[in-house]
Amino acid sequence: MSEQGLRQQLVEICHLLYRRGYVAGHDGNVSCLLEGGRVLVTPSGVCKGRITAEQLVICDLEGKALSGWGHPSSETAMHLAVYRTCPTARGVVHAHPPAATAFAVCRRGLEIPYLTETVSGLGPVPVAPYALPSTEEVPRSVEPFLPRHTAILLANHGALTWGEDLWQAFDRMETVEHTAKIYAQVQALGGGVPLTEEQVSALRALEGRYRVLAGPREEHQP
Repeated sequence: MSEQGLRQQLVEICHLLYRRGYVAGHDGNVSCLLEGGRVLVTPSGVCKGRITAEQLVICDLEGKALSGWGHPSSETAMHLAVYRTCPTARGVVHAHPPAATAFAVCRRGLEIPYLTETVSGLGPVPVAPYALPSTEEVPRSVEPFLPRHTAILLANHGALTWGEDLWQAFDRMETVEHTAKIYAQVQALGGGVPLTEEQVSALRALEGRYRVLAGPREEHQP
């Protein structure tokens, strides 16, 4: 996709995060990889519900601003940690969805295998240790979890997701919040019945099949 196309897509996702109530005020940040080792990222101090494509910032993989309206997000280092550690990551979303953030405040991960869709499409969501926002503590706190997960809760802070493109990163954020809402209801009902190890293994064995089904049918492939 062209840079302009990615700018429009990133802005659309920012607006959607705001409409969903996953961010408020200047909360959250979103980024994607561009060609040439560059990163397109939201600037600091801008509401995601009003952000425009022209306000986005381009920085290098060290976080140095190369072009754009303002300063890269203060949490850019966390995004760069994802890109360094997860070779397939092309989009990153950080937000404060209410239910998931409540779990982060309680230091409770979304790791019990209650939901078939979560097991096969998201995997367990651990809680990274508390880190002072906008400092190098944040990337250090998430790095141990990055290779084995697709989403993390940030203690007393929010949630972080990434994917092979921006939409997958957003979809995972939405799934994290939906999962947190269900887990909260499960806890209110006194606890649920988790899937067995055998059931979890069987679900994970279907991941390749689901990936094929999510793509074009063979007769429509180039």
